Amino acid sequence: MDVSIVIPTKNAGKSFKHVLEMIFMQNTDFSYEVICVDSGSCDETINIINQFPVKLIKIAPSEFGHGKTRNLGAKNGTGEFIIFITQDALPVDNLWLDNFIKTMKNDPEIAGGFGRHIPYPNCNIFDKRDIERHFEGFGENGTIFFLEDKDRYNKDEGYRHMLAFFSDNNSCIRRSVWEKIPYDDVQFAEDQLWAKKIIELGYKKIYCKNCPVYHSHNFPLFTYFKRYFDEYKGLYQVYQYKACDNIFKMISLIAWIFYNDLKFVIELKDLSIIKKFYWAYYSLIRNFFRFRAAYLAVTYFNYDNEKQVEMDKHYSQQLIKKN
Repeated sequence: MDVSIVIPTKNAGKSFKHVLEMIFMQNTDFSYEVICVDSGSCDETINIINQFPVKLIKIAPSEFGHGKTRNLGAKNGTGEFIIFITQDALPVDNLWLDNFIKTMKNDPEIAGGFGRHIPYPNCNIFDKRDIERHFEGFGENGTIFFLEDKDRYNKDEGYRHMLAFFSDNNSCIRRSVWEKIPYDDVQFAEDQLWAKKIIELGYKKIYCKNCPVYHSHNFPLFTYFKRYFDEYKGLYQVYQYKACDNIFKMISLIAWIFYNDLKFVIELKDLSIIKKFYWAYYSLIRNFFRFRAAYLAVTYFNYDNEKQVEMDKHYSQQLIKKN
C-alpha cells in the first residue's frame, strides 16, 4: 500500500460526507486506504463512515489523545506514507493526494510535508486574512525546510517557529520516520512537537502548496479565551514561547493588534458601517481573550501540578458561565 489516510473523528456532522467523497474521488495511480478512528460519535458520523470503504476503529472518549489517536490510526495502516487530515478539512480537488506523494518523493530525507489551508467562504474576515498571509510565508510548492543554521536556531525564536511549524489538519509523513519518531501523547501541538524533533534530528520537511484543503473555523466569540489558553500552553511546552509575560506587554499587544485590525476593517470598502462596528468590537474582545490567555498560560507553569489542575477547572468553569 502506498498511502494510509488517517482521520480522527467525533461528531463530524453531515459535512464529513463531502470530505470522504472527495477523498475517494482522488485521481491517482497510488494505492491508498482510509482509516477513521472515532472516539464516541453520537451523531450521524458512523453512518456516514459506513457508506464508504473505510477501516473504522472505535475508541472510548476517555482514550482519545491528539497524538496517540493518530498513532493508533497509523499503526493500523500499511502505507509507505501516512496522510493525516482532520474531519473538517476538505481537499480542494482530486489531485490532492497525488500531488502530496509526488512532492514528498522529491527527496528521501524529507520526513514530512504540510499542505496549504484555504479558508472556507464563510470564514470570518480576520482568520481569512491571517490564514492566507501565514501560508504565503512558506513560499512556493516544494519549498524544503531544514536546520542549516544552528546558532540562529538557538537565538532566533521566529526561525525556530518557522522550522517547527507543521499542521496535521493536512499533512503527510513518511512511515519509516514515523516508526522511529511517532507522535507524543500530548494535549496540544503534537504535530509541531513532532516537527521540532525531526528538524533537530537532521530531517527535512516540505511545503506542499499544491495540496490544499478548505479549512477554517468560526468559533463563538466567547469560547476563544479557553481555546487561546490551551494554544499558548501548548506553544510554551513545545518552544518555551512566551507571547507576553507581564501585564504591560499584554495591554500593549491588545492595543497594537486591535489598532491594526481596525485599520484593516476601515479599508474594506464592501463592508457597511454597521458591519465595521461589529468587526471592530469582535477584534477588541477576541484580542483581549487572546493576550489575557497568553499571559495566564505563562503564569500557569509557575504553579505546581495541583494548582495547575485547579486552574484548568477554574478556566473551564469560566467558559461554561460565559456560554
